[in-house]
Amino acid sequence: GNLYAGVHVDFMGTDAAIFRTMGSRPAVRTEQYDSRWLNEPVFIQVRKIPDSTEKNDDKLYFFFREKSLESGSSPSVLSRVGRVCLNDDGGQRSLVNKWTTFLKARLVCSVIGDDGVETYFDELRDVFIQPTQDERNPVVYAVFSTAGSVFKGSAVCVYSMADIRNVFNDPLACLHPETSGVQDGRERGTAPLCSQCPGGTFTPGVRTTKDFSDEVVNFIRTHPLMYLSVYPLNRRPLVVRTGVDYRFTTIAVDLVDAVDGRYEVLFLGTDRGTVQKVIVLPKDPSTTEELTLEEVEVFRTPTPVRTMRISSKRQQLYVSSESGLSQVSLHRCGAYGKACSDCCLARDPYCAWDGESCSAFTPATKRRSRRQDIKHGDPLRQCRGFNAKVENRLRETVQFGVEGSSTFLECQPRSPQATVKWLFQRDSAQRRKVLNRDRQVLKTGHGILLKAVRRSDAGIYHCLATENNFKHTVARVALRVLDREIIEALTASDLPGPAHSSAEATPLRGSPPPPPHLVGQSEIRLINQYCESYWHQLSPAQRPKRTNRRHVDSDQIRD
Repeated sequence: GNLYAGVHVDFMGTDAAIFRTMGSRPAVRTEQYDSRWLNEPVFIQVRKIPDSTEKNDDKLYFFFREKSLESGSSPSVLSRVGRVCLNDDGGQRSLVNKWTTFLKARLVCSVIGDDGVETYFDELRDVFIQPTQDERNPVVYAVFSTAGSVFKGSAVCVYSMADIRNVFNDPLACLHPETSGVQDGRERGTAPLCSQCPGGTFTPGVRTTKDFSDEVVNFIRTHPLMYLSVYPLNRRPLVVRTGVDYRFTTIAVDLVDAVDGRYEVLFLGTDRGTVQKVIVLPKDPSTTEELTLEEVEVFRTPTPVRTMRISSKRQQLYVSSESGLSQVSLHRCGAYGKACSDCCLARDPYCAWDGESCSAFTPATKRRSRRQDIKHGDPLRQCRGFNAKVENRLRETVQFGVEGSSTFLECQPRSPQATVKWLFQRDSAQRRKVLNRDRQVLKTGHGILLKAVRRSDAGIYHCLATENNFKHTVARVALRVLDREIIEALTASDLPGPAHSSAEATPLRGSPPPPPHLVGQSEIRLINQYCESYWHQLSPAQRPKRTNRRHVDSDQIRD
């Protein structure tokens, strides 16, 4: 067969070419050292896509980015889609052994901000071509980034082959050498023929490109750029990231069948070595809703993701970078927990609640206990009767804090779309109230940090998550505040120093209590609980060898 490639031919990287070699057809390439054809290009993707049922209409599409000549003296980087006819054999007297059907057009991916300013994502990074039932009309997903270093952003735009073909079948762009203006190719009367293949649907009488007239060949040689640009579906990106410290580098798309339809799941690699799993859902006829299902750190050291491939048979995503190759499961349903509400709120088309836990969903499996709602993510409707059981099974964890120090209360909802609110009650008999933010409380994505804990902070903290009008308690923490003077008295004898021998340095567990006049019965029990919990948190290797000191129970101490 024939080999088609876009490469830099020389070692200096100055001669870039799209060429055909090997096979039965003659070797052809793009015009050499002509910046109107290719100007320092970076090739991204190439794909053979038929235009019609007529084999002679088959074309090869190239996706690349290059320096632009349209902006005059200060060239900028722009993204392109180019194409050539597979049956192109070069010209007869001009463009001998060169493409006579090479054309290119600009790929536009932009977003209009709230201030009305349009931001362009001009640097093409990766292209994923999703086949459809009609092989002539695959869906083109493209990842772009901003060209400058001041404003960092990425976007994903989707294009239809029908829109791409319409641009190539329209007038050519003519950059006049004197004015650098744009003229309509129809004025020359040659544009329609330049965009067609010999022997195709619209040129049945032309047997080969060598039969093209000199006027047609000379025009294509000097005017390869199309007059119109290719815009994405709905004239806006599918996914946008701005104001973040990373860029998208690669993309892979999987079509997943769910209970309520088929969904496109986007896997987006970043330049920091992570992969984001994103789904875009329709909100109404004119707007969409983007949901990040999860983000996985694929490599230990941050390194840009180079390529990604999906294996539907193995249900794996293969990810490569400079540091190596890794595989990631397309779904990790167990990470959403065992609750029906969490599984439903995840809105992951790979997963469904099976009556006991969140597990992988198979469309062929028909079980009445299956619960899944990707479009709305409504646990009130899908999980009726199961939500109260989850609340009742939620365990209350006990956490200790030392008076005057900082304490972190952890709470991380399984869904990144959930909003979190903290409630506080002094004891179980009191009513829950919204945590007072006037005091020193730092809220993070993983919980809250209480600064300078006071005795009055002791109580029960409830982490309440809200998503799609569904509220549920994610964590319940009982905070016990220890007296600072007592802790200092307990730990003073354990601190190593010149006045203490190594045999006297012991952990909190088994330490003698402080003088009785400093400690009450309730505080002794509280300290014992703290010491026990601290001891069990240590690994066996971290636990020092116990001494022969006998532990003194709290009932042996009298006020």
